Amino acid sequence: MHTTTAPNAAAPTRSRACETRGDFLLQPPDPAERVPCRVDPVDLRRLDLLALLTAAGIAPSAGDRAAIDQLSVLPGSVHTALRRWLEQAYGFCR
Repeated sequence: MHTTTAPNAAAPTRSRACETRGDFLLQPPDPAERVPCRVDPVDLRRLDLLALLTAAGIAPSAGDRAAIDQLSVLPGSVHTALRRWLEQAYGFCR
């Protein structure tokens, strides 16, 4: 007498193999192999300011880049105040 067993994850059925042809799952990344990366606070403030202006509906023009760069170099406390003013003026919260 011949009995059949249910397929398991170790032995996929032929129909399952046909459905996933060319498709496979990636292994999770190994934290030990991560490349250390630190973003400069000036760059973070610049990106945050650009995002804040965009969220407020203010599209920075090409000539505004120099002003945004200069504002980003200022200390974090200045950036926090600027962010608070824009949020209050445009009535949105992050």
